[in-house]
Amino acid sequence: MAYPATASNLLLARCGLVDPASIDDYEAHDGFQALRRALEMGPEWVIEQLTLSGLVGRGGAAFPTGRKWQAVRAAQGEPRYVILNADESEPGTFSNRKLLEEDPFSSVEAMAIAGLTVGSALGYAYIRGEYTTATRYLATAIDAARERGYLGADVLGSGRPFDIEIRRGGGAYICGEETSLFNSMEGLRGEPRSKPPFPVNVGVFRKPTLINNVETLVSVQPILLKGGEAFAQLGVPGFTGTKLFCLSGHIAHPGVYEAPGGTTLRALLEMAGGVANGRDLQAVLMGGAAGMFVPLEHLDQPLIPSALTPLGLTIGSGAVIIFDDTVDMWEVTRLIAEFFAEESCGQCVPCRVGTKRQVEILHRFTMGHGRPDDEQLLQEIGAAMGDASICGLGQTAAWAVLSALKVFPSPSGDIGA
Repeated sequence: MAYPATASNLLLARCGLVDPASIDDYEAHDGFQALRRALEMGPEWVIEQLTLSGLVGRGGAAFPTGRKWQAVRAAQGEPRYVILNADESEPGTFSNRKLLEEDPFSSVEAMAIAGLTVGSALGYAYIRGEYTTATRYLATAIDAARERGYLGADVLGSGRPFDIEIRRGGGAYICGEETSLFNSMEGLRGEPRSKPPFPVNVGVFRKPTLINNVETLVSVQPILLKGGEAFAQLGVPGFTGTKLFCLSGHIAHPGVYEAPGGTTLRALLEMAGGVANGRDLQAVLMGGAAGMFVPLEHLDQPLIPSALTPLGLTIGSGAVIIFDDTVDMWEVTRLIAEFFAEESCGQCVPCRVGTKRQVEILHRFTMGHGRPDDEQLLQEIGAAMGDASICGLGQTAAWAVLSALKVFPSPSGDIGA
């Protein structure tokens, strides 16, 4: 994995530098200083710094982090819980995995900060079942932090408790959705719940719950150490700080790259060495399977919601999958559709039926048997799933397909011919 050495690296600063199993090494590189600062200044100060920073969730929803933490802190009901969402199942996304494998103590520290800020005594790290190395390192980090007094009944002598338990996912993509994750933790089938009520008030075990992914939580430490306003100076208004991007596919140097908010796809491609083997760039899939194909004329658009939303694009999870000119993009699109048909939990009709209908149509015309109304059918199915599905899986399952209809020439069989 390539890690470009840039001054903007905040989240990857320790990756590849510290021993992920050594708490001494972590402490020697500013480890647990943010937790000490949070205890010294208090919960309201922490939330104020998060608000000043402009940090938004890095998992794709981009909800303001300070507002979420404040909502959980103010929620009625006890106990409150903190959940680290490390069920990173989006194809092409592996930044959370790298943080857990190479800097696991940062997640432990961030969870402790979150717990003490919102008034929680117990946090859960929900990790994708296939992440065996990440799970091992995180478990080691939790034990070491507990022995040093950073976790337990009396965190750093503050008189306040916080501890962490690990829960492993069962391999279901749907459990990356927060309410499906709650059901999974409770021993129920991994299906999404209707909202409202929202997790800040009714989350896991029907109690107020703060849930963030790894990248979002780990971003809290540099905010507290540098100050929210300093963090906001990185990036651009609307997307402050830095973002992790996962570059894979036909790219010269696949890996996790950190860039200030507002960077462009072209800049990311240059950081990663460009298209592999000197081939021509054919397509970019932004956001993983739940993302969209980006027209190549938009490679210089800043990667911020205000610039992308009018174009019908999204940053999503930060996955950037590169395809060169040797690839059949309609086969890729069909494979994406098959992925969602397989991963749909089947709870709601629009997703359960719509994902399968997408596969049927794409299979038909990739085999050269397209019908005149196939394009219209795909658009209608995509609109129905987006409008009526219960959760984000169904709502985004047609994004890649609909964007392919706009970006790529019709395959043999001519959609709509």
